[in-house]
Amino acid sequence: MSIAVLCGVRLSWFAKKALFVPPFGAIFRYFGGIPVDRSVRSDLVARMAGRFAEVEELVLVVPVEGTRAYTPHWKSGFYQIALAAQVPVVLGHLNYRTRVGGFGPAFDLTGNVSADMDVIREFYRDSHGKYPAQAAPMRLKEEMQAP
Repeated sequence: MSIAVLCGVRLSWFAKKALFVPPFGAIFRYFGGIPVDRSVRSDLVARMAGRFAEVEELVLVVPVEGTRAYTPHWKSGFYQIALAAQVPVVLGHLNYRTRVGGFGPAFDLTGNVSADMDVIREFYRDSHGKYPAQAAPMRLKEEMQAP
């Protein structure tokens, strides 16, 4: 978030709905927070794709990997939203080992999940999180289910 502020970019970001209770809810919304109730199916991908069509300038930050526990793949919401909204993906990183963060170039998704993820894997090849043992393999569930 600090990098975005330094670059003059106003971000929108997802967080669990439970964080948006008074008094912090109003503050989180002011700073771009979008509450998500994961216990209810709400067609979030379609709603966010529609939001991109409504708003002239929208930068949505979607973390693809949680930090609490190991998972066998990344969440694909970022991919599905960008594809449905027909907007480019800009990868960002915070490298814990080097204490360096930044943004990569914008690129349009092709719909070929494996090819698009190859671009993403290459970008993150030398990035390292704080807890490497908890890092999920850089693949989407859709890649694991491909014929």
